[in-house]
Amino acid sequence: MKLDQRIKPISYLKAHSAEIIREIGDGAGPMVITQNGEAKAVLQDVASYERAQETLALLKLLALGQADVAAGRTRPVAGLADRVRGKSN
Repeated sequence: MKLDQRIKPISYLKAHSAEIIREIGDGAGPMVITQNGEAKAVLQDVASYERAQETLALLKLLALGQADVAAGRTRPVAGLADRVRGKSN
């Protein structure tokens, strides 16, 4: 289902909260909640939220790695085992 079809006012959430939670838990997808005609919140199931957080963490690590490469803060893989063991710098 498209997200634009899952936009509901907060009054709908108040009146149908148990049904909404059940739908989301059954895989209906996230729901946008509006207040005074403005999007204010997104409701989604916990598993989807956790996957999104893990994805964001991985993307952050990737961005940090790219920044290190761009800034020249890298070392060649050759000799890595010795560096890890503390045998040389």
